[in-house]
Amino acid sequence: MKTFEVKDHAPSLLPEGYDFELVWSDEFDGDTLDTSKWDYRLTMMGKRHAAWTDKGVKIENGCAVFSIFEENGEIVSSQLQTGYNFMDEPVKPTKFGNSFLQWPIGKLKENKFTHKYGYYECRCRLQKRNGWWSAFWIQSPNIGSTLDPKLSGSEVDIMESFYPGEVHPHNVFTGGYGQDMQRIKVGGMEVESNDEFHTFGLLWTENEYVFYVDGVEDGRVDENVSAVPQFILISTETKGYRKEDHRPTEEAKETARLGDDFLVDYVRVYDIIK
Repeated sequence: MKTFEVKDHAPSLLPEGYDFELVWSDEFDGDTLDTSKWDYRLTMMGKRHAAWTDKGVKIENGCAVFSIFEENGEIVSSQLQTGYNFMDEPVKPTKFGNSFLQWPIGKLKENKFTHKYGYYECRCRLQKRNGWWSAFWIQSPNIGSTLDPKLSGSEVDIMESFYPGEVHPHNVFTGGYGQDMQRIKVGGMEVESNDEFHTFGLLWTENEYVFYVDGVEDGRVDENVSAVPQFILISTETKGYRKEDHRPTEEAKETARLGDDFLVDYVRVYDIIK
């Protein structure tokens, strides 16, 4: 790997064999979230998600600080995104002219930032307690609307940590999240879950995805490669809410009571210029 210096910040760890140009970043300086770059995801597949809040991120000491806590009787945390998929708003009753035909999609929004190909990187410190998880990933605005990822894109999980110190295998999902879903997974490893920061990267080219952890390759996928611009997400989520009863686990309740943080130092996107 080679490094790219950013003044007063940790350098990027860039793959060898390419020349890169920085095209988008957030170093999380200042004391407030830059809402020209980020929005909160509050809806999952057209329905308001009880465990997602727009109050779970603070900007402190050059980091985005994600936390888990109780709000209105729910154990909540936050997801940030630079764009939207077509299921990111609740469905409201509509008519087609005078016909009572329900369009099963919520109101669409303009994306803040989407990009195709290049190198995507996040430096973060993982959560230390069980009961919630963290992730850095990209998603297509119209994932699953066709069977062809070159037309409708994919979900690419660059980092997911379901347990402290565990980096889950990197996933590529295409075909949406129902009957046509396809999943490919590679890599995965253990890292320090103390106060150490780790760097997670994705090299996305026309032909493949290559995943990196702390500058070391951790798997590649050359199938179902998206050919459409995608947006970035940094997310945390309380465990339990995806089960049938949609209630937090006892570990989640305990972690919310004791407190825990997931810290993001920066997110950067580079174009490949040669």
